[in-house]
Amino acid sequence: MKKKAIIISVVIVAVLAAILIPLLCIPRPVTGKIVVIPLTGSITTEESSLFSGSVITPKLVRDYLTRAEGDPAVKAIVLRIESPGGEIAPCQEILWEIERIKETKSVPIVISMGGTAASGGYYISTKADKIVALPTTMTGSIGVISAVTNIEELLEKLGIQIEIFKGGKYKDMYWGFRELTPEEQEIMQELVDEYYEQFVDVVAEGRGLSKEEVRNLATGQIYTGTEAKELGLVDELGDLNTATDLAMELAGLETAMVEYYQPPKLTIWSLLGLADAIKVRLSGLSAQDIILLEILNHNYRQPLFLYQS
Repeated sequence: MKKKAIIISVVIVAVLAAILIPLLCIPRPVTGKIVVIPLTGSITTEESSLFSGSVITPKLVRDYLTRAEGDPAVKAIVLRIESPGGEIAPCQEILWEIERIKETKSVPIVISMGGTAASGGYYISTKADKIVALPTTMTGSIGVISAVTNIEELLEKLGIQIEIFKGGKYKDMYWGFRELTPEEQEIMQELVDEYYEQFVDVVAEGRGLSKEEVRNLATGQIYTGTEAKELGLVDELGDLNTATDLAMELAGLETAMVEYYQPPKLTIWSLLGLADAIKVRLSGLSAQDIILLEILNHNYRQPLFLYQS
């Protein structure tokens, strides 16, 4: 009788095991999606080309975020940033796009910093829910840079004379064909200072720091990811996987599918930049000639949120 009871017990355990083990092995259903958006290059309004390399534009970011916004499965967004910054207006537009998606989609935004996410690259990160940096990430560089190249003596050596006709006292101050007057230098500095204060305000608001604390950090200095975490500029140290795990946690998900958005392909219009460059080379111009052309074409330097290593 005792032996029979043991056999029955063993059979019951075996049956239960046969039922429960497969159930435990069934993967938990995926309840949402996390998208990883790559943002690589300088921040500008111009589209990327084979000649200019990868860039980050407001249109690019808007297209990415609109795609995520239209996908009901998306529960969190990770922005993978690899950028030294760039032009100020596009930085502001991109920041507004990030704030907009947070309001309309109501999903957490996590920044994953690559090797460099400095100046404008940091500016566009400030309103995210969390920022994750590598210990070796170069970030910070909170500040503004602007330069007006004075090529007056160069033009004299080349025997080039340029006559300026202007309407407005300061209209030619950015052209670089003469030295700036003290009054013009003051105007330029006031413009830079205004953008600097804007940068300070954005960091203070986004990171929950006082303006005075930010000003002490906003010296243009580069910080490593480790230093940035100690200073309150980033939240965690880790890689892209750390950022996606954090995004999953913030979204309240136990499991999630991770979708990696791909950069857009170059269009025929992008190829025109390369075609123009080839034409210049085939024209027989020397390296010095090309440099001079670049100076003349891009002499006006607007203030930038840019880190230049």
